Amino acid sequence: MSKSVENLKNAFAGESQANRRYLAFAQKAEEEGLAQVAKLFRAAAEAETIHALNHVRIMGEVKSTKDNLATAISGETFEYKTMYPEYLNTAKKEGNQQAVWSFDVANKVEKVHAGLFQKMLESLEKAGKMVSVDYYVCQVCGNTVENEAPERCPICGSPKAKFLKVA
Repeated sequence: MSKSVENLKNAFAGESQANRRYLAFAQKAEEEGLAQVAKLFRAAAEAETIHALNHVRIMGEVKSTKDNLATAISGETFEYKTMYPEYLNTAKKEGNQQAVWSFDVANKVEKVHAGLFQKMLESLEKAGKMVSVDYYVCQVCGNTVENEAPERCPICGSPKAKFLKVA
């Protein structure tokens, strides 16, 4: 791997993390009644997303939709089968209950994501059989469901009102 590609990968990771961090900072600013600060953090987060998308595109990691779905399935499967179980084990050994909760819900949701991506890939492979579906995401744990938000999130127990319909 060339140094430039290595730098693009590192920059992609950094820009992606900055985006998420700035959105978390914006939420905190909103909670503190600092709307203008929140707006600045959201603007910077959007700029970081543009940088990250440029880097990942230039690295050649955005391919055909079928290839992208296969990549997503592989990544989500690794997370729920390998990465999060290891992280959960460490957090339990350390007695870090907040990390245990965070890793546990993420692990469960990554399995859901892998299934949804697999279902979509199979649908694409059956040309012309794609059905329009709405998706809802739990704003507490990230659980992603099709068609309609449940009365209670099956992963974290949050009420239906905590689900956001994805446009």
